[in-house]
Amino acid sequence: VQLQASGGGLVQAGGSLRLSCAASGRTFSSLLLGWFRQAPDKEREFVAAFTWSGSTYYADSVEGRFTMSRVIAKNTVYLQMNSLKPEDTAVYYCAAKYGFGYQDNYDYWGQGTQVTVSS
Repeated sequence: VQLQASGGGLVQAGGSLRLSCAASGRTFSSLLLGWFRQAPDKEREFVAAFTWSGSTYYADSVEGRFTMSRVIAKNTVYLQMNSLKPEDTAVYYCAAKYGFGYQDNYDYWGQGTQVTVSS
């Protein structure tokens, strides 16, 4: 599985961005897909996940502001980020795995995409 993330950029606080993650392979619908982020001098943290069954999970810090979705026909997942805050500034990574457990132990990682939120 190869993952290609895109959509990062610079936005003012309160604004919106949509990240995309395109996955290779013919088993896309079987994947558990996640978004993580890493801010400078901080550990990587879980942001959101979309399971193979269509369930979504979010970190408390983004619940109600971020929405993760999937388009199987495009082998792509999206992370719609609204009401962005300066503390959302980070490099965002998409990740994938087969199986269960949405918060860790992902096997496949895309390159990061920078999100910068100015105050």
